[in-house]
Amino acid sequence: MNEVNTMTKTEESRFQARLSRHLDELRWLYLELYRNDSMFAELCEQLHSFAQERPKALKKRDAEREADPEWYRSNGLTGMMLYIDNFAGNLKGVRDKLPYLERAGINLIHLMPFLDTVPGRSDGGYAVADFRAVRPDLGTMEDLDKLTAACHKKGINVCMDFVMNHTSQDHAWAQKALQGDGEYMSRYFFFADPSIPQEYEKTVPQVFPTTAPGNFTWLDGCGHYVMTSFYPYQWDLNYRNPRVFNEMMYNFLFLANRGMDMIRIDAVPYIWKELGTDCRNLPQVHTIVRMMRMIGEIVCPSVILLGEVVMEPVKVVPYFGTVEKPECHLLYNVTTMCTTWHTVASKDTRLLRRQLDIVNRLPKEYVFLNYLRCHDDIGWGLDYEALKPWGITEVPHKKFLSDYFQGLTPDSVSRGELYNADPASGDARQCGTTASLCGIEKAGFEGDGAAMERAVRFDLTLHAMVFLQTGIPLLYSGDEIAQVNDYSYRDDPNKADDSRYLHRGKLRWDLAEHAEDQSTPEGQVFCGLRTLGALRRENPAFSTAADVWTLDTGNNGLLAMGRYWKGQKIIGVFNFTGEEATASFPHDPGVFTDLFTGEVRTLERLSIPPYGFYYLEQTQAEQT
Repeated sequence: MNEVNTMTKTEESRFQARLSRHLDELRWLYLELYRNDSMFAELCEQLHSFAQERPKALKKRDAEREADPEWYRSNGLTGMMLYIDNFAGNLKGVRDKLPYLERAGINLIHLMPFLDTVPGRSDGGYAVADFRAVRPDLGTMEDLDKLTAACHKKGINVCMDFVMNHTSQDHAWAQKALQGDGEYMSRYFFFADPSIPQEYEKTVPQVFPTTAPGNFTWLDGCGHYVMTSFYPYQWDLNYRNPRVFNEMMYNFLFLANRGMDMIRIDAVPYIWKELGTDCRNLPQVHTIVRMMRMIGEIVCPSVILLGEVVMEPVKVVPYFGTVEKPECHLLYNVTTMCTTWHTVASKDTRLLRRQLDIVNRLPKEYVFLNYLRCHDDIGWGLDYEALKPWGITEVPHKKFLSDYFQGLTPDSVSRGELYNADPASGDARQCGTTASLCGIEKAGFEGDGAAMERAVRFDLTLHAMVFLQTGIPLLYSGDEIAQVNDYSYRDDPNKADDSRYLHRGKLRWDLAEHAEDQSTPEGQVFCGLRTLGALRRENPAFSTAADVWTLDTGNNGLLAMGRYWKGQKIIGVFNFTGEEATASFPHDPGVFTDLFTGEVRTLERLSIPPYGFYYLEQTQAEQT
């Protein structure tokens, strides 16, 4: 474990200054929510204790990042999310593989859930049985300390998931509640009278209507219903109880002191429940996140919050808070992600351009994680009102998308599977690796070299579009070597019912051996992504401070986006069609340089290859 020191006079002074800066607002928000002075006093005492226990190396990191509070807005960050066991077996294995991540240009790793859980009742690790223990097969807290310390020495930041909304039914609190202990029952939502759960069900949507219908589970053992928004073994926490808030904040700080640079707060819109509402995005949620932001800034100011808000933009953006009273540092750009895949299937960029324009008009302080896919499915939460004038309606379009990404339409090269399909509503979500959805799996299976060339080019084109967006590009482990779907999940009884494991396969280290061999698809993708990351780091126009806009291409199959900062203009052009396409940009005269090849081009009748892209640079001298 990292060396732990008590606070020096300088560290104590810094802590008190941070506490003083936030104390009035923190007290006001806490007492408005809980009206409990003694619990607030206890919280403040514990903040001091966790600050005192914080390892010396992390206190130094706090001081450095307080001096550079916008470090996470740097265009030098490239992230990767990974399951520890699938990537390298255990935490020690991840430490051994850090040189591979360095070669890939990765300096932010998001470790998927690794806290203790129960096999068969884990929901991929999101049903936590112990917030202060690592899953035994992955290692120990000491192993985690060693990994984060090794990452920091190599300039790699570390992110983890913090599951706020619920605990596992196997958590110590839940077990005591099941035995009828009123103190612990009050930390959840227990009801003996079925009429109250029935009232909730009238207004609260179901998260998984086919695989886990309803929002409550009957417990024979204690004769009560308990709220379970996700799965029956995940019991929703009652944040109306200040003891829940305090204890979860202590867990948050315990984990922050293990060396985290970023903590992803899972399912945050759900954490406050109110009868008669949909129990989503209620004002008290924002109060809790704002308090969490201040608690972090008081105790561990180098740690930033990533909010998991998988909803439409009008509900996502408020989780940034305001410039004066911020909440999350980072949010997922989920709408752009699903709109990108809509664009892949429809070959029509109009909705994507509209979505990018919305994001680009937001304050520059708002930073997104941009990605093509993650551990979860792709949902079709598109802006159907915007699609209506173009003759696209919701139900038939969702059917088209589902068919396309299963490879059931004549022009599709995708190979994916549905998740949580609902025959009644026609809703379904999509699973598959980026490589499989881009056609690499099909081309490899058929031994079609020309199709493979197109598929690899399209894979890189989609990633290039992500890397051009403002924020932090985030890869999913395996995508860097064009790994295709893993169908072996069907043979595992703990996974067979969840098609998301299709794209959660173990990293193919045999393929990773070809990462530098550009005669192979995995080498072409690996080296291409590494180059994209290097271009982002080296060019000022990729700064989060840059002006960003989309351009009219005159062709709905093409997307063009411009960036400008410190005299450098970069224009990216992306072809979503299987045909060569031409575009002209009369408002951007002069010569541009291809950032990949160094070739000089003009933007008059620019020809873009099928599924291809360009990054074109113009310097200040070339603009005059």
